[in-house]
Amino acid sequence: MLISVDGLHAIDLENYAATHPKSTFAQLVDTGVNYTNALTPTPSDSFPGTLALVTGGTPRATGVFYDDSYDRTYFAPGSDCSGAPGAEVTLAENIDVDSDKLAAGGVAGQWQTQIDPKKLPVALVDGKCVAVYPHTFPRVNNIFEIVKAHGGRTMWSDKHPAYEILNGPSGTGLDELYALEQDSLIEGTKKATTASYKAERDFDEARVKALINEINGKNGAGSASAPVPTLFGMNFQAVSVGQKLPKSGPTDEDGLVGGYVDATGTPNTGLAKQLDYVDGALGELSAALKTANLLDSTLIIVTAKHGQSPIDPASFQPLDDKPYAKLPGYAFHIADDASLIWLDPKTRVANLDGALKYLVDNAKALGIAKIWTPNQMANSYNDPATDSRTPDFMVTVNPGVVYTSGKKIAEHGGANMDDRNVAVILSNPHVKAARNTALVQTTQIAPTILKALGFDPAALQAVQIEGTQSLPALPF
Repeated sequence: MLISVDGLHAIDLENYAATHPKSTFAQLVDTGVNYTNALTPTPSDSFPGTLALVTGGTPRATGVFYDDSYDRTYFAPGSDCSGAPGAEVTLAENIDVDSDKLAAGGVAGQWQTQIDPKKLPVALVDGKCVAVYPHTFPRVNNIFEIVKAHGGRTMWSDKHPAYEILNGPSGTGLDELYALEQDSLIEGTKKATTASYKAERDFDEARVKALINEINGKNGAGSASAPVPTLFGMNFQAVSVGQKLPKSGPTDEDGLVGGYVDATGTPNTGLAKQLDYVDGALGELSAALKTANLLDSTLIIVTAKHGQSPIDPASFQPLDDKPYAKLPGYAFHIADDASLIWLDPKTRVANLDGALKYLVDNAKALGIAKIWTPNQMANSYNDPATDSRTPDFMVTVNPGVVYTSGKKIAEHGGANMDDRNVAVILSNPHVKAARNTALVQTTQIAPTILKALGFDPAALQAVQIEGTQSLPALPF
């Protein structure tokens, strides 16, 4: 059972277990190997963070840099592949049939009913203009596909139907994706669940119930019998919203405050309530496994797709990202607490020097700590001159800088430690408790899962490309 508690830093887990010794988090620590120095890939966004956990690869292998990115060979939705290639690739709530609805305008558990193909980017494949479904976007396979190939059942639950990206290039990795829409409207309001601590807890809990149904031999909706999955899991959004949302919103208890009190990770009241909820939900899942006599035979992995920055509220510096759109030769950028920048493919070469000069000249105003040039991008990922996905520039920022209109007090997507140092714990009643301080990567979770199931980690294409190793110091 793979669980991503989005935003959960290593320090959050350590602090909570220490201050709540009878909590589920503490029990997982007492029956698991806790990796305190684990890092996500850069950029630390949800899509590359998720794919790291299941492919064993970074964007160098997966070709996926963000859930809102750019491909120099794609065309805009509805374009019939006409005009010059090069298009934004957004795979989030924007591709739902109806993102205002909790089931995204379809049926939860049936992603085909939730995604509107007319809203997908398109590409020329063998001379035909075809929709780019999320699962066709990654360039490498994943653990769900491998488990399926060995006859196991697979299931995942996430915040958008776009997470059918986990079906992988084969398109068949998941027996079931139980996706609900995080950006759906809270009943009786015009606000999304992300505007409320309680609404986000309710959103997560609906998906916890789907996992419990799976544990009990049913599908996510509980409407039909199904084999218990060999590999399954979900992400939690409650902690991430507790870190980002400044104060209580619609349907919340009054007076709650989000984020942290200090640089040591003491949570404010809103975040504390979210952490308490996730701890209780993990307890629900553990109890369901125990009742079904599956706890002893289940490896529970709790980690995070990404962290959140900043922890220290004194370092928070909200900035406007609009100046990036004034770059010479600009095509597209995405900025949260880093910025990925693509130039127009038609005029790219002519504008590289001017774009770099613009970034250097505006570094102070944009809070820039480092500018990754095309050569540096080629060294760390793939050459943007020849790869259709790799950004021309990536900008990482000074700690605490967040590109925001002021409606959030933290973000992820960058390269600072608050973004990347996340919790990783592997727990089972037969695992001897240990605190491992070795530097590890979240990409190492994917080959570790295959190893635990008795499958060959080298079956993962990203493992072969990047040489990803399994996590150390485990009894299998």
